[in-house]
Amino acid sequence: MAETREKFSSQASPELLAALRAAARQEGRHFQAVLEDAMRGYLEEKARQAVRPEVMEHFRASVERHRLLGELLAR
Repeated sequence: MAETREKFSSQASPELLAALRAAARQEGRHFQAVLEDAMRGYLEEKARQAVRPEVMEHFRASVERHRLLGELLAR
């Protein structure tokens, strides 16, 4: 079964679009497929870089627990 697609409109620099079109041609792929891969890669990288909420909570608790030590070290 075909994947559902949603149309959207956007703008990009001519150089960026030309490079993306060239990449699609070189790979023998549709522009749309290369664009989707680029968007997916961007989102995956952002998710990989994000700090998990439970890690941030432990960090904040540690900072609060050791506030005095931090102040002493800052002097």
